[in-house]
Amino acid sequence: MSQEPRRQEPRRIEARRHEPRPSRRTPLSREATSRRITVTSPRTTAARRPRYPATREIDEQTRLGEVYMRSLLRTQFRLALFVCTVLACVIGGLPLLFLLMPDLGEVRLLGVPLAWAVLAGLIYPAFVVGAWLYVRQAERNERHFSELVERR
Repeated sequence: MSQEPRRQEPRRIEARRHEPRPSRRTPLSREATSRRITVTSPRTTAARRPRYPATREIDEQTRLGEVYMRSLLRTQFRLALFVCTVLACVIGGLPLLFLLMPDLGEVRLLGVPLAWAVLAGLIYPAFVVGAWLYVRQAERNERHFSELVERR
């Protein structure tokens, strides 16, 4: 008693009669527009790979999360090196300037030699401006990083 698989006969698709396409100059009637059918893709429920937010990658310390964090740290470190280099050049350049131009060492500002006035008083506003620029740029880097992470 062997059973053979049943063969299904192919379905026949009946040809539908289509009306001739109206010319572009004549507007469609309400009957013609109400008979329109919306066509959708048959793969609307297709399985898709779940998207994990990049914050999850960072929290779980995956390799991708490490890449994201490394890029942020590298950017912040590069910024810190830049600001420190600029300030070191300014601070280190002032004594060199006074050494190369001895006439500036003889100039007095309110009874104090110019070299002392610059190194003791005017350098601190440069530190404040440098710190303000650093914080501003560091916040911008973090904002770009968070936009990058949220966009993924």
